[in-house]
Amino acid sequence: MDKIQLLPDTVANLIAAGEVVQRPASVIKELVENAVDAGATQIDVLVIDAGRTSIQVVDNGIGMSVTDARLAFERHATSKIRKADDLFSLNTMGFRGEALPSIASVAQVTLKTRQADDTLGVALRIDGGRFVSQEPIACSQGCHFIVENIFYNVPVRRRFLKSNATELNNIVTAFQRIALVYPKIGFTLQSNSQKLFDLRPVTLHQRIMDVFGKKLNQHLLPLDVETTLGKIEGFVGKPESAHKKGVQQYFFVNGRYMRHPYFQKAVTEAYERLVPQGEQVPFFIYFTVNPKDIDVNIHPTKTEIKFQDEQALWQILSAAVREAVGRFSNIPAIDFDTEGRPEIPVFDGMESIDMPSITVNPQYNPFRGTSGSGSSDVREHRQSVPSDWSALYEGASSMPPVEETEIQSSIFNDDLFGDADDEMPSSKTEATVSDVSACFQYKGSYILTSVPQGLMIVDQERAHERILFERYEASMASGKHTSQPLLFPEKIQFSVAEMVMLPVIIPQLESLGFDFSDLGGGTYAINAVPGELSSINAAKVVTQTVAAAEDTELSDAKLYTSLAATMARNSAIPHGQVLSEEEMRNIVRDLFLCSNSNYTPSGKKIHAILRHDSLLQMLG
Repeated sequence: MDKIQLLPDTVANLIAAGEVVQRPASVIKELVENAVDAGATQIDVLVIDAGRTSIQVVDNGIGMSVTDARLAFERHATSKIRKADDLFSLNTMGFRGEALPSIASVAQVTLKTRQADDTLGVALRIDGGRFVSQEPIACSQGCHFIVENIFYNVPVRRRFLKSNATELNNIVTAFQRIALVYPKIGFTLQSNSQKLFDLRPVTLHQRIMDVFGKKLNQHLLPLDVETTLGKIEGFVGKPESAHKKGVQQYFFVNGRYMRHPYFQKAVTEAYERLVPQGEQVPFFIYFTVNPKDIDVNIHPTKTEIKFQDEQALWQILSAAVREAVGRFSNIPAIDFDTEGRPEIPVFDGMESIDMPSITVNPQYNPFRGTSGSGSSDVREHRQSVPSDWSALYEGASSMPPVEETEIQSSIFNDDLFGDADDEMPSSKTEATVSDVSACFQYKGSYILTSVPQGLMIVDQERAHERILFERYEASMASGKHTSQPLLFPEKIQFSVAEMVMLPVIIPQLESLGFDFSDLGGGTYAINAVPGELSSINAAKVVTQTVAAAEDTELSDAKLYTSLAATMARNSAIPHGQVLSEEEMRNIVRDLFLCSNSNYTPSGKKIHAILRHDSLLQMLG
C-alpha cells in the first residue's frame, strides 16, 4: 500500500509559516516590503496590542486586480520572478511567494485593494488559510491589509509570544530597518492610537536623524567609497560615541537589511585601541553591488546574504572606515583656554644663539653666616641637633599594630589561584573592618590581602559590582530605598524603541530611588538618584539600564535581576581608582558577606589565591 502523499495546501502553508512568521514583527516586515515593491510612496502601519489583536498595513502602491488578489494567497505565487535566472538579478525585496499564504494560514486576513484604472476594488477574507469571502468594494488605490488574531489556530505559538512591550519593541526594530533604507518613502507607525513614527520623505542623513534623534548627528562621520566591486556609503560613529549596550549598527545591501558578522569585524578592527574593550560604535553602512554577485536566497527571512567577493569587500570596508576615522582624528582642535599658560616663543632658525656659560664662585660656603665664620656656624648647627633621636618623635601618636585575623578558610580552596567551582558556606557571620587583614592596592585595580593559604587577590571592580548587585536586588525586592535629590536635574532623550520600554522600566527604576519627570517628546528629567549613586553619571546609568532591558522578558522577576546587574556594572568602582585602606577593607568585608563572593552576576571570577607553598617554590 502506498504511504507517501502530497500534503494539502493549508498544511503546507502552516508548516512554512513556522519559518516566515515568527512573531507580529515578521508580518509587518513582509507586508511593508511588499508595499515597497509595489512602488508605494506612503506606507502606514497600525498595530493594536503589539500586533496580537490587529495589524494594518496601508500603502498607495499600484494595487492588484481581482485575479491577482485571489492568486496572491496561493503558495509560490509571485510577480517578482519568472524563471530561475531571475534569482540572480533580484531588484525587489520579496520573491519567494511564501509570505502572504504563510500569514493567512495563522491569522484572519482581510485584503482591500484597487488598481488606478479600476472603478471598484475587491475585498477578500481568509481565515486560517481557508477562503471565506470575496466582494467588490470602494477603496483607495493600493493595498490595505488587516491581519487579526495572529496564531489564533496555533495556541502554543501564541502562548509563547513575549509581553506587549517586548513584541512592540521588535515591531519598531523591523520598521526601522526598512525605513532606514528608503528615505524617499513616507512611513508612519501607530500603536494603540499613539503615533510612534511620522517620517516624511527626506535625505538619507535626515532619515537617520528622524529615526534615532538629532543627538546622534554630532557623532557620525561620512563614509563614501566606490570601486569596480561596488559602492560603500553611509556613516560611522566617532570613537567617543562607543557604548556597551543599545548601539545602532546596521548593514544594508541593495536596499535590504542584512546581518554580517564578518563585515562587522572589519568595522570593529578599525576602532582597535580607539574605544574601550567591550564597547562598540554606531554605524549605518550601505552596500550597492551587482545583484549577480550576491545570494539572498539563503533563509526565508532574507537577512543572511552571501557575497561572491566577500574578502575583497572586507578589505575595502576596513580601509574606508579607517580613512573616515583618520580624517576626523587629524582635524586640529582650537584651544581657547590659554590663560595662565607659559608663552613658548616660535623658533627662528636665522637668529644666532649664544653658547650658555657656567660660572663658579669658589668663595661660596653654604654654612657661612653673616655674623661669624663657617666653622662656628657648623658647630652651632651640630649643637642644635638633639643627641636623643627619640625626642624628635615626642608627642606623636602611634598607630596600633594591625592584627591579621583569619577569614573563614572554608571559602578558599587548595589550588594555586582558587577553584571556580567553590561554593560559599551556607551561613554567613557578621564581620567588621577590623576582622579583615591589612589590604594593599596593586596598580589601582586589585586588592591584596593575606589569608591562611597565602595571598588573596581581589578585582576591586568586580567585587564592588557583586556587592552593589545584591544590594540593589534586595532593595527592589523590599521596596525600601533612599533617594538623593540632584542640585541640577539631568535631561535624557530616549529613542522611540526605548520609549516603548519606559512604561515598564521607569517604575522599577523609581523603586530603586530614581525620580523622573516627563518633559514630553521622549525627554525626561532625572530629579533624584539612589543615595549610593550620587557621584555617578545618572544619565549613563539610566540609558544603559534601559538598553539592557530591551532584550529581557519584562513579565517575570528576571527584570529585577537584569536591572540590578546593569546598574551594579555601571556604578562599580572602576579600575584605576585609588582606594584608602579602610575602603579596601570595607570592600573585602562586604564581598564575603554576599551570598556568592566568587563570581560577578555575569559569571566573571572575582578573586584568586596565590598559595604560600607555591610562592616559596617560585622563590626557590
